[in-house]
Amino acid sequence: MKAGIVGASGYTGGDLIRLLLIHPEVELTYITSRQYQGKYIKHYHPNLRGITDLKFDELTPEKASQCDIIFLAVPHKVSMNIVPDLLNVGLKIVDLSADFRLKDPKVYEKYYCPHTHPELFEKAAYGLPELFREEIKKAQIAAAPGCMASSAILGLAPVIKEAFIDKEHIVVDSKIGSSGGGKNFNFASHHPERDGVVRPYAATGHRHLAEIEEKLGIIAEKPIKVGLSTHAVSMVRGILSTIHIFLTSPVEDKDIWKCLRKSYNNEPFIRLIKQPSGNYRLPDPKAVIGSNFCDIGFVLDENMPRLVILSALDNLIKGAAGSAVQCMNIMLGIKETAGLLFPAPHPM
Repeated sequence: MKAGIVGASGYTGGDLIRLLLIHPEVELTYITSRQYQGKYIKHYHPNLRGITDLKFDELTPEKASQCDIIFLAVPHKVSMNIVPDLLNVGLKIVDLSADFRLKDPKVYEKYYCPHTHPELFEKAAYGLPELFREEIKKAQIAAAPGCMASSAILGLAPVIKEAFIDKEHIVVDSKIGSSGGGKNFNFASHHPERDGVVRPYAATGHRHLAEIEEKLGIIAEKPIKVGLSTHAVSMVRGILSTIHIFLTSPVEDKDIWKCLRKSYNNEPFIRLIKQPSGNYRLPDPKAVIGSNFCDIGFVLDENMPRLVILSALDNLIKGAAGSAVQCMNIMLGIKETAGLLFPAPHPM
């Protein structure tokens, strides 16, 4: 199978290149960048020196059509105008922007802008394989989720239908590393400003909230209300979402374990973490950075009727490039774990 990446000069594009170059069933043949066209990829992704001599190319539907699948690693609001031409030449697409994640054009417009091709929403599946695998198999477009949306949805999905939780009052507190801001410079990501901080940057109204509420509503078969607060923290990669769920009736550890195992017992990239002792007795981004794993754990509050779920993942892998490759494997009929079943380096 031949794969291509459009817009591969950023951090997510770099991880996509890395994962596809080592994939056992796919050959990466086509990589584009408007800014760096004609230049060696290894000059802008120095970790790939000695691994590839590919150069950035221009984007044309004709060149793209030589591939079996195309990844779009371009900014939000750009994919929607690229996708129609790529579909017309028969390509399957994995889009890492937000342009096809939502089903309601009005919601997309609220958080982003008016969508130029809402008629294509029906061709897109939400690219979270653990929850939407069958839809991804049949889709022409897989819309890879937002990184914080991934951690929140994966953490909440096993319990969202249960009668013992208050579905009107769910709070997600997410902390993310600096790579979540992308490769382009802004003052907030400037090292002297970013280092050493735990900075709230979207205490309310983060765009990933739209995905979280929509997808959890599909799973629960009723509207779900979530409060999302996000913080920039002093690490490069990783997300930890601390999810506060208020209980309407008493539950025990065994009840939560039953929910988690029912949802994830056969999921290769979900690890359930709740150890009695040690530094890593609950999910910690340090244990997943560089991998496609999402670690999920929980604690029941003895002081008040509250369930705390913790969800940790690497924002550039399981929160972006890794899930995208997982979607590709499903869409092309490749073993889902191909090219992805490797542990995080430790210590990192």
